[in-house]
Amino acid sequence: MLSTKEIVKEAESLPVEERAVIIDCLLRTMNPLKSKIDKQWIHVAKRRLKEIRSGKAKTIPVEDVFDRVKKRFST
Repeated sequence: MLSTKEIVKEAESLPVEERAVIIDCLLRTMNPLKSKIDKQWIHVAKRRLKEIRSGKAKTIPVEDVFDRVKKRFST
């Protein structure tokens, strides 16, 4: 069996999307889905990811989002 350090090192070499899947799986073992709302949010997130990947949804760079927030709340 691999040590924790070995597992982390292996995981770090994976593409970001695969690391996100691993993180999600591990978090679910600590905080299992409990409600219908959690399941609905998962459905929405998967749908939005599919829209982003297909180009159907337009993304906004995080810097632009923060600039908009700063402008909105600094006046």
